[in-house]
Amino acid sequence: MSTDNINNINIEAESEMYEEDLNEQRKIRRQKLRDLQEADRNPYIYETWNVTAHSKDIKENFDALEDEEVSCAGRIMSKRIMGKAAFFDLQDKQGRIQCYVKRDEIGADEYKWFKTYDIGDIVGIEGKVFKTKTDEISIHITKLILLSKSLQVLPDKWNGLKDTDIRYRQRYVDLIMNQDVRDTFVKRSKIIHEMKRVLEEDYGYLEVDTPILTAIAGGANARPFETHHNTLDMDLRLRISNELYLKRLIVGGLDRVYEIGKMFRNEGMDRNHNPEFTSMECYMAYGNMENTMEVTEQLVYKAQMEVNGTPIIKYQGKEFDVTPPWRRLNMADAVKEITGVDFSKIDTDEKAREAAIAYGMDKDEVKNFTRGKLIAEMFEEYCEDVPGYLDGPVFVVGHPVEVSPLAKRDPADSRITRRFEAYINGWEIANAFSELNDPIDQFERFSEQQAELDAGIDDEAHPMDMDFVNALEVAMPPTGGLGVGVDRVIMLITDSPSIRDVILFPTMKPLGEEKNEKVVKEIDMSKIKIEPLFEEFVDFDTFSQSDFRVVKVLKCEEVPKSKKLPKFTLNDGTGTARTILSGIKETYSAEELVGKSLVAITNLPPRKMMGQESCGMLLSAVCDYEDGELLNLIMVDDNIPAGAKLY
Repeated sequence: MSTDNINNINIEAESEMYEEDLNEQRKIRRQKLRDLQEADRNPYIYETWNVTAHSKDIKENFDALEDEEVSCAGRIMSKRIMGKAAFFDLQDKQGRIQCYVKRDEIGADEYKWFKTYDIGDIVGIEGKVFKTKTDEISIHITKLILLSKSLQVLPDKWNGLKDTDIRYRQRYVDLIMNQDVRDTFVKRSKIIHEMKRVLEEDYGYLEVDTPILTAIAGGANARPFETHHNTLDMDLRLRISNELYLKRLIVGGLDRVYEIGKMFRNEGMDRNHNPEFTSMECYMAYGNMENTMEVTEQLVYKAQMEVNGTPIIKYQGKEFDVTPPWRRLNMADAVKEITGVDFSKIDTDEKAREAAIAYGMDKDEVKNFTRGKLIAEMFEEYCEDVPGYLDGPVFVVGHPVEVSPLAKRDPADSRITRRFEAYINGWEIANAFSELNDPIDQFERFSEQQAELDAGIDDEAHPMDMDFVNALEVAMPPTGGLGVGVDRVIMLITDSPSIRDVILFPTMKPLGEEKNEKVVKEIDMSKIKIEPLFEEFVDFDTFSQSDFRVVKVLKCEEVPKSKKLPKFTLNDGTGTARTILSGIKETYSAEELVGKSLVAITNLPPRKMMGQESCGMLLSAVCDYEDGELLNLIMVDDNIPAGAKLY
């Protein structure tokens, strides 16, 4: 650990301690280390310790281990010196166990050194298992060796490490201090192991590895991370999906293949999204959508049973029974049920756009959308966020061709595909289809998507991949394909509120990194065009009905798939957080607005924007400039309190 990092660690997690006190304690610990080294007791020389037992095993098998010699190793988590004897808690991978150490047992010199040991130091011990007078299972130590000196100050035992930002950045401290965090990641390992077992033993899939660096980021509609290979002098992308490589293996005769691995998408971050995430994709030759539905059900059901012993997932106060079979819901039926727009009675793109605009979708945003694209957009915007509607588990089926470039068309209706998305708690946890294996149809769909990409209509459209088309021309058998968001499944099974709670090292902006100064573009005032002032007057009473208030930005996050709208969570002085969506994404980054004081109209009726309810409007200053628009949010002095009224 570098000296630069030392002064930043744990300060916010300490209870009632000043920074200078912590620095003093660190100096003392370094002096203790120097004293040890000068006495030829350097703790860092040890390479190994023969561990014969662990804390939980000792407690669960006390009758067999009483008075038996054990050898353990772990971290000192508490220490109570009582003259010539002492107790301390040793924490290992299974938990904690009390240890009893006596000066006469280990020797006066060794005991003297032991009294200098700190919370967080790692020791190796040997001793006999016994029970204290209070019936606590403990180890009576006969040998004690310091294996590693902790130069840091751990958070205090009463408050632990609760600051979530520090917890994610310093997961190593989080794991030390919070048993439930360790339990979560043990469960994560069990869930992934059970998924692999189901795939391999129950369904005969073969685990394979496919490239992470690719020339074409295909298999999904998402923005990739880009890099450059110097030797080959070519641009490469981190994979957003491994689908197309796995289907190439199906062409090659490996009839059932799967891969669990990291995917990378250069998109927004929230409690369900991390740029780097774990996905499972599997492909079954001669299988179809129904086969992959069964695999999905079994993966989730058996993982839940393995970890929790019940088919009932309990998540944040809600319950979901994942016992197969799961319910099915048609996408167009869902749109009709929530919005009243019946696409079964609409046959043309023009009428579909009219219906969508009449319901409230943005006219400019949907001007190039087809009927199928509108069904998908209205489902995302108006159905996905309806509380409880997609709690499931439920399979949503009937996806339009326009948003499913890799799925077979439905023989009964060529406008939709043989595809499903699985939802639990309103989250999409899986996506699957009867895979398209018609090379001509595939080429045409890729061409349409590439045209949208080239025209700037959709910067997440799927690019052309001629090698994959060539693979289909070799002939791919009928195939059922499935992708599962492993992190989201783990969140549900472990009752974890954020994806960061199930990823050991989630993506975080480094501490201390200087914020990029916004480059202030010099404006040529002669090119500014101001909208003419309104000629019509408005009476004072009408104007005064608009409630202008100062609001503080508590949180600002990107809305998935929206090019313009971030979502603001605001303090408006009422004690209840207010949500407003505002089209400022092209001008500001979400993170730079957190903590700012803005002005909002708070008494406008709520309206749906990208499936989210927006309650009010943030004020901006807008004018035309050159071929675009200049937009500036109205920001006020941070000393003005939230809720202050503007006149």
